[in-house]
Amino acid sequence: MRRFEGQTALVTGGAKGIGAATAARLASEGAHVVIADFDEAGATETAEKIGGRAVRCDVTSREDVEAAVAAASETGRLDILVTCAGIIRDNLLHKMSDDDWDAVISTHLRGTFLSARAAQGPMVEQKSGSMVLISSVSALGNRGQANYSAAKAGIQGLAKTLSLELGRFGIRANCVAPGFIVTAMTAQTAERIGVSFEDFQAAGAAQTPLGRVGQPEDVAGVVAFLCSDDASYVSGQVVYVRGGP
Repeated sequence: MRRFEGQTALVTGGAKGIGAATAARLASEGAHVVIADFDEAGATETAEKIGGRAVRCDVTSREDVEAAVAAASETGRLDILVTCAGIIRDNLLHKMSDDDWDAVISTHLRGTFLSARAAQGPMVEQKSGSMVLISSVSALGNRGQANYSAAKAGIQGLAKTLSLELGRFGIRANCVAPGFIVTAMTAQTAERIGVSFEDFQAAGAAQTPLGRVGQPEDVAGVVAFLCSDDASYVSGQVVYVRGGP
């Protein structure tokens, strides 16, 4: 399939994990992909593999985000925005510091807001576009993740609001909420609770109806669908990618 031939996509947090898999999937279907990531070396490595472009971007910085959108828009259009940038600073509420809270909220929620606000400019002008914001099953609540859960729940509300505000310009906004996906971030969670990543994955698989944990490509496929014309009448939705209900 070449569903994105001639289109430009901006993927924040695209250096690795879900972001890298999404960038690769969009590129494989014809998109010119710009990867914006704080890890410039990682973004460059991923971009070279898929024939895309890398830009260094701290998503908590308005200037960086606007520069990334401007770089992506140099092709004359911006068709797709996927916001994957994220960090974790897990801890129980009584142990969570102000810095732990602020860092996670700023990266996930502020970063997604800044990216969407900047991207809507060229999308409104061309009267088309698709935004897919990455949330998490943790938006429903998760022990030791008050900051992360709050940020991811906020992203779901943001996606629904964007769909209401931007729909009249032909712009769709949706949200994907992954469950247990094998990434560096889930490996950090295993380390935090003091178990091996292998045992952590086995426990996750045992609790999933499909009997396995997810891979970044599982999420990327859903994101690609939502970005495509196959989902032309889908907006304001939250799709859980978690191997079960």
